[in-house]
Amino acid sequence: MPITEVVSDAQALTLSIIADYAVPVERLWDAYADPRKLERFWGPREWPATFTRHDMAVGGFSHYHMTGPDGTVARGWWRYLAITPHQQIDLEDGFADEHGTPNADLPSMRMSFFFESTATGSRFRSVTHFPSIEAMEQLVAMGMMEGMRSAMSQIDEVVADLTTFAAERGTDAQLLNDTTVRISRVVRGTPTQVWRAHHEPALMQRWLTGPDGWTMPVCEVATTVGDRYRYEWASADGTQQFGFEGELLESHAPHRAVTTEQMIGTDGPATRNELTLVPVQGGTLLSIVITYPSKELRDMILGTGMTTGMEASYTRLESELGAA
Repeated sequence: MPITEVVSDAQALTLSIIADYAVPVERLWDAYADPRKLERFWGPREWPATFTRHDMAVGGFSHYHMTGPDGTVARGWWRYLAITPHQQIDLEDGFADEHGTPNADLPSMRMSFFFESTATGSRFRSVTHFPSIEAMEQLVAMGMMEGMRSAMSQIDEVVADLTTFAAERGTDAQLLNDTTVRISRVVRGTPTQVWRAHHEPALMQRWLTGPDGWTMPVCEVATTVGDRYRYEWASADGTQQFGFEGELLESHAPHRAVTTEQMIGTDGPATRNELTLVPVQGGTLLSIVITYPSKELRDMILGTGMTTGMEASYTRLESELGAA
């Protein structure tokens, strides 16, 4: 158990937890920056978490839900107020309803996470600020303290895992629910570099070509919310061609972009693609959360070997960034 101190201060309306870990502070920080790691410890062991959004940047949000042993689902959200890399995260934390909308019937709170190096590794300190004594009593009665203890006790096994989320791993696809999948890849480069690589047509046409033997003759990029984009690919021998088009719904450079996506020439419903870029050890964690209109379409697209083509493109992108 890494927890060394738990202090509840009713006068200051705070709950403080201190935990020590035998790993460098950078690795502990990445446990919070990477949703794949965060899901493995956030919340009690009996209530595993799933993060469907995690743009860890000032003004950004995280959306998550925890599923109990009987299938009960509890939903929450974070809004990031301030971030000092490898040192501090300030956020607002609250409950959400089944649609992900903040639940005004339950209190929200402000949380500060502090990270520091120690002689034996790193120390994590969490300070929760409650809006009132009534809110503090309500949340403690709901099991908040036990949940935090359980969460902190699970981090050791996550930060000790050096292979599952290593930068050397290729593109991963994780099913989040019946219609949503998260594509993840650590790209060797900064978020600014990776963002530019997704928004400069000439650069995109050099790396976003999938498996060898394909080109990208059409690359019309959307740069302003409401703009439409159009991408087309063609085989080198000219016998095959396909493309996608859609609309830019959100853009927060260099951290998050949301688009719709539909195959050119089809009239079916579009997917919703949420691109998030977060700095981690080894480069930038690129995540794309794709929401499909149906489970059947999700499974069909994944069955085409989509991630294999994406991995070829990301490998090419790293070569471009390395040359730059």
